[in-house]
Amino acid sequence: MSEHTLDTSRLLCPMPVIRTQNKVNELSDGDTLVITCTDPGVLNDIPAWCRINGHEVIGTEKNADDIIITVLVKHL
Repeated sequence: MSEHTLDTSRLLCPMPVIRTQNKVNELSDGDTLVITCTDPGVLNDIPAWCRINGHEVIGTEKNADDIIITVLVKHL
């Protein structure tokens, strides 16, 4: 298991989810992905995508600069 990062800052819907999907396809089961976003829609979009595809969001936070960090775990 390893940790990977993805920066989707300054991208608008649907690009953060598309880039997340593409990156997750490269991961192994149990790997984590830390996604950095600025589009507030990802607060709903990425968890919904994870539910549909069987992955797990293990944390989301929004900092003072409106940067959204989401961490997910890939499950086969």
